Amino acid sequence: MIAYRAIESDLADTIGGDRTDSCQPDLETSRSSDTAPVAKRTTPDSDVPLVAIIDPRTLGRDSLARALEATESRIRSHTFASLGEWLQNDLVREHTVAILLSIGATEAGDPRLAQDLEFLTSEFSHIPTVVMGDIEEPSHVLGILNHGARGYIPTSVSLSIAVEAISLARAGGLFVPATSLMSTRQAPSERPREAAPLEHLLTARQAAVAEAVTMGKANKIIAYELNLCESTVKVHIRSIMKKLQARNRTEVAYKLHSLAPSRFGSAPGWRSAGSPASRTGPR
Repeated sequence: MIAYRAIESDLADTIGGDRTDSCQPDLETSRSSDTAPVAKRTTPDSDVPLVAIIDPRTLGRDSLARALEATESRIRSHTFASLGEWLQNDLVREHTVAILLSIGATEAGDPRLAQDLEFLTSEFSHIPTVVMGDIEEPSHVLGILNHGARGYIPTSVSLSIAVEAISLARAGGLFVPATSLMSTRQAPSERPREAAPLEHLLTARQAAVAEAVTMGKANKIIAYELNLCESTVKVHIRSIMKKLQARNRTEVAYKLHSLAPSRFGSAPGWRSAGSPASRTGPR
């Protein structure tokens, strides 16, 4: 695995300062028979957006640059082996409209990667940074975005999607891969316990009374089994009906079944007229 190459600390400190000739962009020189050599800077075409591709792998960055330009003719790219190289090139840096940072299998928790992303966010907030990597876990993608990146492109997507991700970041948007969003959906086994709504809605005593109501028990029986006064049971039932917005005991039973079917069983079906549950009025 290619290790992530962090920016050299001395380069980060020289932003805006003087540099030696070795840190300057490529120069074109021309000679005249009666004049000294004259140095000229090659100025990038400002009409075409310039994307800086940073990837420590030579083949990876060159292939990506060719592929992007072949897919989208409105994009030009310059490749760099590290963030430090991009910082050294004043001319290209000034014309860069987006940075595509390829990190391979480097995890979001890598301190050097986090430092570089936070540096770009603070010092070059006007240039969106989009990260490309091999890992697609939602926690990894979220970590990258939390460091300030304006998007994360998995290496499994097509080039057209990568181009759209860069365009979205330039427009002020945030690109998140669909695969990561789908992975965040809870599996059935991970859903909260069904009894949780009742725990926030009813007290423990009210829940016990409500459970007895769903079983069709009369107030006297509920009072006896729970060691309560019958008047206290009536108060609990009125409170339960108010919280559940139920008009009678039957509605209480139905709403409790819908809130917590695993606790109170399936929804009550048809009962004969002689069953205790046929007495629908509050007591």
